[in-house]
Amino acid sequence: MLVLKYMTSPQKTIAVWLGLALAAILSIFLLVSTNQKLNTAATTNTVSFSGEGKVVAKPDVAVVNLAIVSEAATSKAAQDDNSAKSKKVTDFLKKQNIDEKDVKTSGYNIYPQYKYPQFDKPRIQGYQVNQTLAVKIRDLAKVSNILDGVVTAGVNQVNNLSFQVDQPEELKAKARELAINDARDKANKLKSQLGIRLGRIVNFSEGLDGFPPPVFYEKGLAIGGGGPEVPAGENEITVNVTITYQIK
Repeated sequence: MLVLKYMTSPQKTIAVWLGLALAAILSIFLLVSTNQKLNTAATTNTVSFSGEGKVVAKPDVAVVNLAIVSEAATSKAAQDDNSAKSKKVTDFLKKQNIDEKDVKTSGYNIYPQYKYPQFDKPRIQGYQVNQTLAVKIRDLAKVSNILDGVVTAGVNQVNNLSFQVDQPEELKAKARELAINDARDKANKLKSQLGIRLGRIVNFSEGLDGFPPPVFYEKGLAIGGGGPEVPAGENEITVNVTITYQIK
């Protein structure tokens, strides 16, 4: 005997909802899978081109670090001596029309000085105070005389003299523009040789180079004679970029 079973109305409703849920899950899976394939294609099928931009400019400021070193039997005596020398140095800089905002203390250290007896424990025999001033000189014609004058006033060490452009952002922007144009020109020339069609840009990177090396003077230097010859020369700011295109 053939027996036919019919689903009741609630059973039909449940079956319909289960079917719709399975269809929705399948649709989402297919959509995610397709999107992953498209993203993979966009990131793996790429080509990169590099470009370089250079801008040359004359520096308009000099930056230098000045160290004032004092030694004495006590910490207070060393600090007093250092303060007196520091005042002479800053007074001299003021006479050279160096603005107060262009002179700042970049370091101040007090070091105990030890004596090491042959058969005894180390003993403190004095103190050393080291104050460092960072000075910006805007009149480059005065650099040589200022270096000579600060040593006479009490500076023991002149470090990291460098000639810079005070507002370099415009020069960096110009160098970046030249680098991007260089990379785009290479892309336009090479795409036909490589037999490819370029799509959207998917990555961009940039590197900066081209600042002048600092000049050092040894501790205890007595310059004299009108100061050293310190030609400013020119600064070359170089920007390197890499542009990555999607291959269609």
